[in-house]
Amino acid sequence: MFIPLHDAVALKYIRVQWVTISLIAANILMWVFTTLAPSETTEIASLGLGFIPAIIFDYAVLDPSAVLVPEDATFVTYAFLHLDFWHLASNMLFLWVFGDNVEDALGHVRFLIFYLLCAAAGALVHGLVGPMSEGPLIGASGAISGVVAAYFLLHPRVRVWVLVLFRIPLPLPAFIPLTLWIVQQFVMLWLEADSAVSWGAHVGGILAGAALVIVMRRRGVPLFDREIVTPKAVLHKQSISQETRPAE
Repeated sequence: MFIPLHDAVALKYIRVQWVTISLIAANILMWVFTTLAPSETTEIASLGLGFIPAIIFDYAVLDPSAVLVPEDATFVTYAFLHLDFWHLASNMLFLWVFGDNVEDALGHVRFLIFYLLCAAAGALVHGLVGPMSEGPLIGASGAISGVVAAYFLLHPRVRVWVLVLFRIPLPLPAFIPLTLWIVQQFVMLWLEADSAVSWGAHVGGILAGAALVIVMRRRGVPLFDREIVTPKAVLHKQSISQETRPAE
């Protein structure tokens, strides 16, 4: 429906979005490794790190040769694997555009916890939708959906440059494309629960992200852009200019 390109929300509490950058780097490195590795290794990675509902809900047992982590860890590890370049690129673009401001609102450590919890919530809903599925769920979409939901609650009025219909760049208030995107996830889950795309993971991430940002954001950080907070960097520059201003 749309591709996010850029927003203009300044960072207010952090200087660099280290967690967002690190998550993007980790996803890229994992994709490079699984792409360059032999096909057998890639398959084992998908089975051993992907989230398989039938394994989690004890409808099936994973071959011991494919076990890489405890099965409960796959609630998170699946979010660092991607099917192909475009799958990776789309998720990382959403994370790059929206993740920095959510990280800013939560803080580095809480943002990392938030991201992983959204991934876990996405896996859980995916599993509840199809508890007997033996296909591994992979991709960061559940976590990214949580980030999008949090951004929607934090900055709905901010203008975001988006590529509409993959060809028309437009600056729109964030609530317009994000509302359409969020509604689409719920509609598609209702219409195509058995689709190759895990709409359940998207919905789980959205629900978790919306709930968690309310309780995990920094004290004083408003929802719905109710007030404008001057970035600390600007305050710092102002104080320096006032201290060095010559007496009149």
